[in-house]
Amino acid sequence: MFRRCFFPMLLSLLMMGMATLGGLGQEVKPPEGFVALFNGKDLKGWKVSQGGKPDVWGVEAGVLYVSGGGGGWLMTEDEYEDFELHLEFKMPRMGNSGVALRSPLEGDPAYVGMEVQLLDDANWRGLRPTQHTGSIYDVVPAAKVVTRAAGEWNSLRVVCHRRSVVIHVNDHEVVRANLDDYKDHFEKHPGLTRPRGHLGLQSYNYRVEFRNIFVKKLR
Repeated sequence: MFRRCFFPMLLSLLMMGMATLGGLGQEVKPPEGFVALFNGKDLKGWKVSQGGKPDVWGVEAGVLYVSGGGGGWLMTEDEYEDFELHLEFKMPRMGNSGVALRSPLEGDPAYVGMEVQLLDDANWRGLRPTQHTGSIYDVVPAAKVVTRAAGEWNSLRVVCHRRSVVIHVNDHEVVRANLDDYKDHFEKHPGLTRPRGHLGLQSYNYRVEFRNIFVKKLR
């Protein structure tokens, strides 16, 4: 009896231990040349802007989350000029969020900076091309929709180098843009002309989760 039960019990205990360790928010080692923007434990290095409620943002089991609307934007304390940004995000059904690039702390990053749209594409209807995940919101449409089903993790990679912005979603290139090709948007989106600014995450409607947020300065 003991022999028959011992190994399943041992395996179960080991799995429980691994789950506990995974829930402690231990710091994840960045890829070579990158630094972590999120330490897996708290919101050190970030600040809430747009008059958002701080309690909408939090950390749980090594994941940075926004619990719903009303949180404004969670912005990095540091500014970035040319950089490569990696992160993973998980959307619920009808979830909506965004990633701010080169934004000041005041004003809507979609206009005074740039916003990379994040969305549960499959369940929203009537979207304009520039509203799909990976688009530079209201400016440059994503070439294709490659987001996974609601509740699954997706990857985002953004490279901003001077006037060039390249965006990958789930390892598919969806945007390759020279911002100077969009001068007709400069009046409505003056952030397209900014050389540097903060990075950020948007509070919009439902709970959205983020993890493995890394950045590398290119100059």
